[in-house]
Amino acid sequence: MGDIMKKVKFVIKRVIYAAVLLYGYNLISTQFNMMIPINIYNLGIVSLLGTSGFILLILFKYLIL
Repeated sequence: MGDIMKKVKFVIKRVIYAAVLLYGYNLISTQFNMMIPINIYNLGIVSLLGTSGFILLILFKYLIL
């Protein structure tokens, strides 16, 4: 049971990290009108891939969209 709790704790940490990262970016980028919405898909990408997923979202939004 301890192993499962470690995995749950790890996942929760990653999701909180992703939410804080996206929220901080949105605080800064609001002035330039370059926000990335905080939704389940973006949180999932940043949670799974970390900072590289965050950079991927930024590049995708501004180079492709």
